[in-house]
Amino acid sequence: MAFKRKKLWIFLLLTGVTLIVATWGVLSLDPFGGKISGERLQRIQANPQYQEGAFVNVEPQAPFKFSEAGSFITNQFFYEEIRVPPGEIPVVSVAPSQLERSSVPILKAFWIGHASVYVEIDGLRVLIDPVFSEYASPFDLGPKRFHPPPIALKDLPKIDAVVISHDHYDHLDMKTVKHLGKNGTQFYVPLGVGAHLERWKVSEDQIHELEWWQERVLRGVKIICTPTRHYSGRGLFDYKATLWSSWSVIGPHHRFYYSGDTGYSQHFKEIGDRLGPFDIGFIKVGAYGPGDSWLNIHMDPDQAIRAYMDVQAQRLFPVHWGTFNLAYHDWDEPIQWTLQAAMKENVDVVTPRIGEIVVAKQPFDSQRWWEDMQ
Repeated sequence: MAFKRKKLWIFLLLTGVTLIVATWGVLSLDPFGGKISGERLQRIQANPQYQEGAFVNVEPQAPFKFSEAGSFITNQFFYEEIRVPPGEIPVVSVAPSQLERSSVPILKAFWIGHASVYVEIDGLRVLIDPVFSEYASPFDLGPKRFHPPPIALKDLPKIDAVVISHDHYDHLDMKTVKHLGKNGTQFYVPLGVGAHLERWKVSEDQIHELEWWQERVLRGVKIICTPTRHYSGRGLFDYKATLWSSWSVIGPHHRFYYSGDTGYSQHFKEIGDRLGPFDIGFIKVGAYGPGDSWLNIHMDPDQAIRAYMDVQAQRLFPVHWGTFNLAYHDWDEPIQWTLQAAMKENVDVVTPRIGEIVVAKQPFDSQRWWEDMQ
């Protein structure tokens, strides 16, 4: 009997060691990004938002209640919401010829899907949180796109700048970064995220790693890292190891604001007071709730309208919905709710189809295209 128990303990020990080694091996793969060390770590540790080994929000989120765990699991696998579109999402194909630089200063944009947007601002081509991969995941499984991008990654013209809000997979896509990095694109990322880009062979001189309120200038356009209320992490052991941000981009003639993933907080008004007004606000409206712990870092459409007004945006371009199944609500609930809230406040909100070009200060014929898919 003692011999059998000994064999069992040896088996359990070997199994445990095997699992640890396998987990370490998986987490060491490229999609999980780089490790923070050296001067980057020293800079992080000196940042006022870094406390007790992790970045923190100015306004802390509500703590997760373990009593909610059961409902989260149940809602993940047994639900009544229509989380996947019942039909094919309309995509307007974008030809490379449409993306030639304008001869006059302009602010124009089209939605690639989820939080990803192409923007031309006063001659500068910018991509916001570009994700061209089919999955929002480290591997080809998990949340899959509902629709293709309106233009293939290889067909994009030279992109001058990319702004990244944080390192989650639905915002920081390794395959897209590698492609753009080879073409000389400049990357503007929150503090710490540069470690991932370096792991993916992006040249050090293409990486601009910023803290809140720091800025860089590219071809006359200011790119400013501004606060947000969220979190970060790509693996099991890097929760809140890198900073998260919104972005304010100000050209000689136009300016836009991108909220990134965020809960509602006082930072919107501060940004509006310091840097507004903005011609367009690309503001998240989807993947909210349930529970305060989630809502505090993923605001709902009512809060998105408040954020839009706080930052003093002139036009609302809703993002972060309609591409991946990432939340406990109908796939089109965010845009329906956004329009209801916008009507109450007389908000100029556009609802472009994927790939449909929106030009600031010009009329846009918004259609309720999602209603045709019922």
